Amino acid sequence: MIITCPHCKKQHNIDEKRIPPNVKMARCQGCGQQFPLDIPREEPSPAPPQPATIEAAPAPPAPGPVAAPSSQETRRIGVSLSKGGVGKTTTSVNLAAGLALAGKRVLLVDTDTQGQSSFMLGVKPKGGLTELVTGELPPEEAIIQARKNLWILAGGKSLAGLKRLIDRKDYGGELTIAEALTPLEKDYDYVVVDTSPGWDPLTVNVLFYVNELMTPVSLEVMSIQGFGEFLKSIASIQKFRKEVQLQYILPTFRDMRIKRGTEFLEEIEKIYGDKVCAPIRYNVRLSEAPAYGQTIFEFAPGSNGAQDYRDLVRKVTGEPDLFT
Repeated sequence: MIITCPHCKKQHNIDEKRIPPNVKMARCQGCGQQFPLDIPREEPSPAPPQPATIEAAPAPPAPGPVAAPSSQETRRIGVSLSKGGVGKTTTSVNLAAGLALAGKRVLLVDTDTQGQSSFMLGVKPKGGLTELVTGELPPEEAIIQARKNLWILAGGKSLAGLKRLIDRKDYGGELTIAEALTPLEKDYDYVVVDTSPGWDPLTVNVLFYVNELMTPVSLEVMSIQGFGEFLKSIASIQKFRKEVQLQYILPTFRDMRIKRGTEFLEEIEKIYGDKVCAPIRYNVRLSEAPAYGQTIFEFAPGSNGAQDYRDLVRKVTGEPDLFT
């Protein structure tokens, strides 16, 4: 069948039978722009009716052990904002570590080419997300355990190659990460995904995988402006995937000495209400902990930073009595 790009009008001859049914976007090889992929699917013809037969009722099965039902589905949380320097990686690592301390099984996924999540945890994986997607490493080698209840799928420079792989796909590129992670998530209670600054194919992939978004916003003018632009980008993704929702807005770098920061916080709370989390106060211990490969709970468990991230874990889990 012939598909025409709505941007440059280039025509593409594709075999619709090779396109997976869950693919909703295509990328034009001419202009590189993405556009909705609307392919009519043939409904399978109903099976011819079979003559009714009478069968003896089967004997009741012998009593045996009953499999325990799953307590809940895996929660997918993306920590994202296109503006840099707002504490995304600090939040991702300490949120994941806090959930692990609370007894939850957590997979931390780093989609940033800087690969700082593994550095902050003091681990040196031999591979990570890129190697998992390309099949160079099996999941048991790509994913390493960093702490009790906490596993990490590392990022790093190799993600630049993964971006090129996604860009070369004619259709379904936005589902690359989802296709790699979905079969693995059943082993975890939470999957926390750290994203890079900016807006690139990996960020789009994350938004086609996670269901909940946590957006750290530092209480300053440029971050607030970047937050507004990010909301517009989220709205464009929600046209194709309504499951992704902004669930948490996390004010960061709260400094009580700065009056304007308090004003920003009040404005955000007035607009977004319960979505706004208790702010993360400016705390030098948060910037010192990565140098020792430790989380804030290990490096300075009595600090304001540790206290604030415990509050965040309580809000995310809905368990106010945690850590008491």
